[in-house]
Amino acid sequence: MARMHTLMTILLVLILLIASVYVFLQQPKFGRRPTGERLKRVQNSPYYQKGAFQNLSVTPNFTDGAGYSSVMYDFFIAQKPRLKPAAALPSRKTDLRALRPDENVLVWFGHSSYFMQIDGKRILVDPVFSGAASPIPATTRSFDGADVYTADDMPDIDYLFMTHDHWDHLDYSTVLKLKPRIGKVICSLGIGEHFEHWGFDAAIIVEADWMEEIPLDAGFSAHALPARHFSGRTFIRNQAIWTAFALYTPTLRIFIGGDSGYDTHFAEIGEKYGPFDLAILECGQYNPNWKYIHMMPEEVPQAASDLKAKRLLAAHWGKFALSTHPWDDPILRVSAAGKKLGMPLVHPLIGEKVDLKNDTQVFSEWWTGLV
Repeated sequence: MARMHTLMTILLVLILLIASVYVFLQQPKFGRRPTGERLKRVQNSPYYQKGAFQNLSVTPNFTDGAGYSSVMYDFFIAQKPRLKPAAALPSRKTDLRALRPDENVLVWFGHSSYFMQIDGKRILVDPVFSGAASPIPATTRSFDGADVYTADDMPDIDYLFMTHDHWDHLDYSTVLKLKPRIGKVICSLGIGEHFEHWGFDAAIIVEADWMEEIPLDAGFSAHALPARHFSGRTFIRNQAIWTAFALYTPTLRIFIGGDSGYDTHFAEIGEKYGPFDLAILECGQYNPNWKYIHMMPEEVPQAASDLKAKRLLAAHWGKFALSTHPWDDPILRVSAAGKKLGMPLVHPLIGEKVDLKNDTQVFSEWWTGLV
């Protein structure tokens, strides 16, 4: 009898747990999977197979020899020194609303969020201003000093580029606050469902599959290009594609990299769509156990070289701890690798203006001496 009571108690707890998770996942911030005509378009994509989007190359979740249990132990239990800086990060606060119309600049907000003004157009990429990169706001908090900008600091935005729908790139509260000031949302195929679910006008949403050209305003266009990664805001993965973008303006070519492991696609893009004045590539949140979906730092300058880029801005670091490496390890290693390869590295403070037309601009190694 006691055993039966124990089993019933365990069963009840499991039912309550499953029900709680189900209710939690019904919140609007989780978005919505593609439906209707969008679902048909997703299913007709040449990159959608066996019920999910696929990478160009076979891409295991973990590196050969990395067992699930050992990866979980390293991530959740093992000691991880200096995941976060001990003191607030230094920064500057550029007034984006006060920029001259003729300025061609980039302002990095930490991690993969940045603003560009190019040839009179204002562009925002993967903005996260909520202070967290997680559906649970108390977790995966941003570093002290990394949140000097909010959605209220943004001017009217001509183009909002969204590379994929992970929480550290697509932030629900941020895009809701920005909604009245966004001219067009340019995103990966499938992500438009999230935006429509959140009340965005379908007329301003432009979704693209890999290899598709996106006409914009006169003199401006973009190409949606492959990356090596994955997508998903819940336990169900890869119902929207993950994308890099080649942005062409009247005077500049910018590679908006999003997240990607290293592969031959960088060289193929460089041959067909390059050269680029600037490549913006991820350099953080890597681990040898998942090297297929996030580049190791030494691969980043090589990817920029493959793209035929004049300069490299290394992003995806400096705001959130999403892996097991010290917070400054990405910039230390990518900087050393860039110098070895001869790839000029752009490494501004959060909020510092990068002059996109000045290849000789000098940046301080501001992380030196921070612990």
